[in-house]
Amino acid sequence: MTGRPQVNSSECRLASLLGRNGREIMTAVEAAQRFLRERDVGELLEAVGQRLCQIPAAAHLDKRFFQASYGGGVGQTPDDLLTGRGVFYVSEQGKLYLDCTAGHYQMTWGYNHPDLNALVQQAIEAGIVWDDHSNIPGASVKRLAERLVAAANDVESPSEELLDDSKALNTVLLGICTGSVAVNAALKLALAHHGSVRLDTEPVVIALAGNYHGTDFLAQRLRGMWQELFQNLQVVEVEPNDLTGLRKAFALHRGRVAAMFCELVLMNREAILLDEDFVGEARTRCDEADACLVIDEIQSGFWYPQFFLYHQYGIMPDILVIGKGMTAGLHPLSAVVYRRQYDRLAQYDVISTNGNAPLAAVAGLGCMDLIERETTHVAALNRHFFDRLQELPQAWPSRVAAIHGHGLLAGVKFHRVEDALEAHRRLLHRGLWTRVHAYHEGHSTILTKLALAADHRVADFVVDAFHQVLREMDAGN
Repeated sequence: MTGRPQVNSSECRLASLLGRNGREIMTAVEAAQRFLRERDVGELLEAVGQRLCQIPAAAHLDKRFFQASYGGGVGQTPDDLLTGRGVFYVSEQGKLYLDCTAGHYQMTWGYNHPDLNALVQQAIEAGIVWDDHSNIPGASVKRLAERLVAAANDVESPSEELLDDSKALNTVLLGICTGSVAVNAALKLALAHHGSVRLDTEPVVIALAGNYHGTDFLAQRLRGMWQELFQNLQVVEVEPNDLTGLRKAFALHRGRVAAMFCELVLMNREAILLDEDFVGEARTRCDEADACLVIDEIQSGFWYPQFFLYHQYGIMPDILVIGKGMTAGLHPLSAVVYRRQYDRLAQYDVISTNGNAPLAAVAGLGCMDLIERETTHVAALNRHFFDRLQELPQAWPSRVAAIHGHGLLAGVKFHRVEDALEAHRRLLHRGLWTRVHAYHEGHSTILTKLALAADHRVADFVVDAFHQVLREMDAGN
C-alpha cells in the first residue's frame, strides 16, 4: 500500500474528460471546495482578494478557441472560475472572489447551494428525467406551471375560478429555454392578438430606450437593431419614466399599438428603476388602446419575497416574461405567463428543443420553495443592502451621482465614466466581482446583483469596499 489517496472511478472519468491536465484540475477544484465548505462567511470575507495557498497549482486550459469578444485566439495563463459556493468563487490561479452579480445575474442562491444540490440529486435518483418532449410534460413541469400561475396572481394556489378569470394570468408557456425565446414568444402573442382585432393595421410596439429583451432578432429589434430586416412592424422608443413621451407615443400611434414592453429595472440602462406613476400610466394607456402590457421580469423575477417585482406596483400585466433566476442557474428554463385571451399560437410557433426539462423544473420548484421559506431574510437583505448603498452619494458627492435600482438589483452611478472604470478596477483587484456599464455614451455605473445566499455581513462588506475604494481615489492612492 502506498500513501497515494484512493480515487473512485467517477472522479477518474471526470478528470479524463478534462484532458491531459484533468487530474490536477480536479485536485484544485476539490481543494477549493474544501476551503469554501470548512469556513464560515466571516472567515471567507476576511480572505476575499487573497491568493489561497491551499489551492494546488494546475495547468489550466486557455481560451484560444473562443470567439474574439470573449478573449479567444490568445494563449495565455488563464484565471477563470475554478469553483464556487454561495456568493464566493475561487479562480483558477487560486484567488478568492466575492461574486456581487450572482453569476451572470441568474444564480438566485449562488453557487452550489446545498439544499438545491441535494434536491436535484434526489430527483435524479428518483428517476426524474433531464428532459422530455413538450407533448408529455413530466409532473414537475406541470406543477411548476401551477406554481407560476399562483405566484403571478399572488394567491396561495390557483382556483378553478381563476382559470375563467379574463383578467388573471392563468396560462403558461414553459417549453422554452432562454429569456430571448420567451420575449420572442411574448411579442408573437401580442402581435397575434393585434392582428385578430385590427385587421390590416401595421402594428406598433412601444419599448423603453436602453431595454434588453434578449438576443433574438425580434428582441434586438426592440432596441433599435436590425431595422433593415423588418417590414410592417414599427418600434417606438420612449425614455424610461417620461410620462409626456409615453402619452405622446400612444396618441401619435392611436389604434396601431399592439404592445408595450417594460423592464421594471433596466439593468442594460444602468439599473434605472421605473416609477410607479409611469408603470400605472402604461397600464392605463394599454387598456385604452386594447394593447398588451408586457412586463419582462427576466432580471427581477425571483429576487423578491413575492417572486415578481410588479406586485409592488399594484398593476397586473397582460403578459409576464420570466427566466434567469427561475431555476437558480441549474439549467436555462424560461416561461411566459399570460391571460387566456392571448393564447393564439400553434404548438410549435415558439419552442425550445429542451424547454420542458423536468429536472430543471424541479430546480425551479426548489428555488421558489426556498424563497417562500426565506421570505423574511430575502426582504430584509434587499432592504438593508439598498439602504446602505444610499450612503455612497452622501459620503462622496463629487464622485457618486446616485443609486439606481431596487433592492439587490442596484447600480452605483458615477458622475464621470473614468471614475466608474477606476472604481471597478479597484474593486476587482480587491476580489469583488462587479460589472461596469461604460460602453454607451453617458453610461458610468457599476452594477451589482447579490445572490439571495448573501447575508447582512456580505452586504456590509460590499458597501464598505465601495467606501474604501472611493476614499483611496480621493486621496490619490
